[in-house]
Amino acid sequence: MRWNEMEYTGWGRVLKAKAQVARPEKPAALKDVFTETPAPAIGALRSYGDTALNDAGKVVNMTRLDRFIGFDAKSGVLEAEGGVTITDILSTFAPQGWMPAVMPGTGFATLGGCIANDVHGKNHHGAGTFGEHVLSIDLLMADGETRTLTPKDNKNLFRATVGGVGQTGVIVSAKIQMKPCSSRLIQVDERRANGLAEFMEMLKASTATYCVGWIDATAKGDSLGRGILEEAELTSSQMDPKLRKSRRVPMDAPGFALSPPVVRQFNKLYFNRIPAEGRGVLRSLEDFFFPLDKIHDWNRLYGKRGFHQFQCVLPDATAEETLLDMLRRISRAGLASPLAVLKRTGTGQAGHLTFPMQGFTLALDFANAPGAAELVQELNRLTASAGGRVYFAKDSLATATEVAGMYPDLADWQTVVNEADPARAFETDLTRRLNLRGAK
Repeated sequence: MRWNEMEYTGWGRVLKAKAQVARPEKPAALKDVFTETPAPAIGALRSYGDTALNDAGKVVNMTRLDRFIGFDAKSGVLEAEGGVTITDILSTFAPQGWMPAVMPGTGFATLGGCIANDVHGKNHHGAGTFGEHVLSIDLLMADGETRTLTPKDNKNLFRATVGGVGQTGVIVSAKIQMKPCSSRLIQVDERRANGLAEFMEMLKASTATYCVGWIDATAKGDSLGRGILEEAELTSSQMDPKLRKSRRVPMDAPGFALSPPVVRQFNKLYFNRIPAEGRGVLRSLEDFFFPLDKIHDWNRLYGKRGFHQFQCVLPDATAEETLLDMLRRISRAGLASPLAVLKRTGTGQAGHLTFPMQGFTLALDFANAPGAAELVQELNRLTASAGGRVYFAKDSLATATEVAGMYPDLADWQTVVNEADPARAFETDLTRRLNLRGAK
């Protein structure tokens, strides 16, 4: 297998790596790679920080291992290779009446990446995480052997792999349980929330299958925490969806494109586009679940210096007070972008290091401008002191000390992972930065 040197980044484009990359096209070629040297897997590079980075090392690009292996149209069980994207799955099987039970925020994420990060979606409060719908995983391990993991067989290794950021091996393929999809159109009802307390109560009271909130991170005073709640249900309509045209950001945007005055004005207009009485709209599944996917290379809007994304989840007991503190600091700093999301999360957790807990999750983007890193570090500290967690798929600035207290099953995960990969062949920049695997 040929190795090519490549410089690459996460989606945030702040952290970079230069690594030797192999790109196998078949499982046999992947096995050949492991006879030479096992290495961590990368997919579509849609995680934001350094989850997929292995500077001065080697990585295996899984994007050509993207075939469907089998599908049962009666049960909705799909078996596919790890490089298949969520968009591939949705566009192929939604017309046949099936869709992934959990949808991440981008359809470009791969099946292997969704499992390795145990992604969650707009229905976590009801459906849990992606890993809770994984029936089995074929895992290529550091010793070159492929093992089949299920929630019952090799249970500990399964839990360490789901949400385990690739540290147990390479996900060659997996079987997932899909959910019935009655239409390719979804009914979305939008309502204003005029402040944080009202917003949180609306999220708590929602009984919708899918529920997500856009939050105005530039608002101040009585409007602090205002936003728009979206509640959605699949329809029975058999009309073909009208898909938006794709566009591409052709170059890195100049610094003023997301300057504080521009973002404040955009957020004001975006909030006021929803009438006071609310409104309902029909959208395609793609437009609702993957709102930014039609803007290719949208990360270039933050300029050549890139951006940091911060995402935390906070338990119910401390969520409101901590979110108020966070939003005040963010508003004062004037560094937030229009992309800010507030969601309600449930108890669903498939792996040792699964991110969500019962509470609320806040996600924001910050252009990599002066003061941004310091602000995110403040937010990380607030998260830790409130008993919350940061999301590894989004993080670029948390510390090992902060993270050690966030995940109660970390020690159990370390035991399983270090036994499965004693030579630490699958370590990445993220796991080294956060000392996730502990002392050697």
